[in-house]
Amino acid sequence: MRTSVLAVTMLLSVVACNSRDAAPVQVASAEPDKLSASIPVPAVPQTSKWELDPENSSAEFVCKHVLSKVRGMFAKPAGTVMLDDATPANSKIDATIDVSAITTGVEERDTHLKGPEFFDVAKYPAITFVSTNVSRSSATSYSVAGNLTMHGVTKPVTLAVTASPPFNHAGSIRRGIEAITSVNRKDFGLRWEFPGEGAGVVVGDTIQITVNAELVLQSDPS
Repeated sequence: MRTSVLAVTMLLSVVACNSRDAAPVQVASAEPDKLSASIPVPAVPQTSKWELDPENSSAEFVCKHVLSKVRGMFAKPAGTVMLDDATPANSKIDATIDVSAITTGVEERDTHLKGPEFFDVAKYPAITFVSTNVSRSSATSYSVAGNLTMHGVTKPVTLAVTASPPFNHAGSIRRGIEAITSVNRKDFGLRWEFPGEGAGVVVGDTIQITVNAELVLQSDPS
């Protein structure tokens, strides 16, 4: 019995020593939003035209609801980008959102948002954005000023835009972009309040907007 115990003790000691001497396991850190250095960046003309890929694009919004937040999305926006790398101010951007595509995950709320107390889709079926000025602060960062038309009202807004390098995918050259801004809903005539509650309590006034889009390079920049 003593011999068996001694043998087991010696075996455990050998295993422990080998574990201490082994090299530590390296865990690779993942950066899903960063292109791998091994992915080649294709050449793009100095002046280029891009179309939004609706299947891989969306416009999302966040609105305060009492002490929490509600998130929603407009699927499949459409638009074009004329990009002049040499003179960014010559660039032009326009986009259109189908308001009837709104979804917040709650059918009753979506129906209310489409109705006359909010977006009034029957009367104002689209949200549009047309740029008035484009400036660039780095190779991938832009500031885009333009006119946002929503609910029949047009107001100036400024988008902070981050663009990925060009990449090859599905037989075409593409870029990913993220555009962020915020607006006051009441500036656009969206003034509904929950009956009996204070202004801006049930539905916050400030709406945060994030557009994520995949652009596809067109062969004819004109």
